[in-house]
Amino acid sequence: MTSTGRELIKIGGAPGAAVTAGAHILPAQAQTPKRGGTFRFRFQVPPVQFDPHLTIGFATMIPLSLAYSRLVKVKAGSAVVPGTQPVEGDLAESWERQGDTVYVFKLRKGVRWHPKPPVNGRELTAEDVKYTYDRFLTIKGNPNKAVLEMVDKVEALDKHTVKFTLREPNAWFIDRLASTSTWIVAKECVDQLGDLKSPDSVVGSGPWMLQRYEPNVRLSFVRNPHYYIPGLPYVDNVDIALSQDPAAALAAFLAGAFDLGPEYGMVIRRSDLEIAKARVKNLGTRDYIVVFGGFTAMKLDQEPFKDVRVRRAVAMSDNWREMLETNAWSLGKGAPNPLIPAAFRDWTIPIDQLPPEGRRLYESTPGDAKRLLAEAGHPNGIKASLETTPGYGPDWMDAVQVALKNWKAARIDVDLKLKEYGAFVSSSLLGKFDKMMLTLRGGTTDPDTYFTLMLPGEPLNSSGVNDAKLTDMIKQQRRTFDEKKRRDLVFEIQRYASQQVYYGFGASVSAVAAWMPYVKNFGPNIGHDYGGRLMVTWLDR
Repeated sequence: MTSTGRELIKIGGAPGAAVTAGAHILPAQAQTPKRGGTFRFRFQVPPVQFDPHLTIGFATMIPLSLAYSRLVKVKAGSAVVPGTQPVEGDLAESWERQGDTVYVFKLRKGVRWHPKPPVNGRELTAEDVKYTYDRFLTIKGNPNKAVLEMVDKVEALDKHTVKFTLREPNAWFIDRLASTSTWIVAKECVDQLGDLKSPDSVVGSGPWMLQRYEPNVRLSFVRNPHYYIPGLPYVDNVDIALSQDPAAALAAFLAGAFDLGPEYGMVIRRSDLEIAKARVKNLGTRDYIVVFGGFTAMKLDQEPFKDVRVRRAVAMSDNWREMLETNAWSLGKGAPNPLIPAAFRDWTIPIDQLPPEGRRLYESTPGDAKRLLAEAGHPNGIKASLETTPGYGPDWMDAVQVALKNWKAARIDVDLKLKEYGAFVSSSLLGKFDKMMLTLRGGTTDPDTYFTLMLPGEPLNSSGVNDAKLTDMIKQQRRTFDEKKRRDLVFEIQRYASQQVYYGFGASVSAVAAWMPYVKNFGPNIGHDYGGRLMVTWLDR
């Protein structure tokens, strides 16, 4: 049977229940798929490098999603509701949980690596899976390690069977395996090149093969002729233009040079939507809440951020309504975020269900923030340096300016320091900053990952949170396989976190994905898996 991520949790409550991968099912109203053509779209940031075990950068994970496979993936297609994450098999044909800590996966037979050196199209086996996750868990400096930190041991039982033994129960394990950092990589590429940073190392088993990389210009992919899902992908080539100019990108889209919206996630700015609809008859669109939103980290071991009143003042002076109103993507449409982003409709707590201290973070004025600072001994306000990156694009920098303005109104004087995107994700994002850091979150597609920034010792715990009660709460929900009970625990964690304010969370915009009318069966969704969404999409010209 094919199972959604939610169903997997229910199945997980009964050890020994097996889950089988299903074929992609098209909506009943869909036309007959057509083969051929080239997907053309724009991406605003060049890859940091190409090793998924050595960067957290979305600019790396998105192109890799076209070329690599993983054990399980998020189902794609126009029938999938954005914000939901139904999980289905990718390389795994089926899997079962044995007890609370053992998972056994049966791999598809006959899967082959891309016919490129040094792997040259050999069969992908359980030993490749074991090698990948052993490297994932042991390579020094993997910022994604927390995704699978619960794994104690990976064993290849035979050529097509892999066994995972966890250190402790984790009800989110299958969802974690669907992350866009868990690609299966080839040992031969590491042996030959030393690591996977070079574009020459991108030899996977995914729907397309990297054909050419022109730094800062373009990425070109060609269809994998031996892809293991019959008939997929439908489109022969993928051409990604690398451009940091949003105005030029919009003009190219309207002129027909791109098939999909010119912003991250195939989105078009709301401020450009009416122009696009007038220029492109029957333009395909879909609104959805994006998972990413700004968040502010503060060094908790330093003054003045040791005082929760100061942290509350920082959070409550960040006017989320103004951010949405001034953002070209949203024009006022979107939602405030608690600890779990609002895009996760089943797991985010409604703001009105937070305790009074938490609700005030979203309802207060600069005057309320100034009063809190005065109570904390700072009647004249505070000064602090803040690091961010312009790499997220001009719309992000507009949001940064809104935040700076509102902090200043609350007597929080911020000295802005900008870092190049690659340097930022390898330093500031991992807690290497002086006082404050402002960034975007939202690359992962399982709710539990968003608790990682609260756990001691995790690279992404950039504020330096060390709260024993909170840690115990997070571990308890991970051990809870009953979905309703786990949701109650997740809500309680969000209530508690809103009182402590270890981070400040900005709003998520309601974005509009857009595509040309000849693009069929495209379903926008949260996360970096462009490849998964595009391989079931076709061009009907």
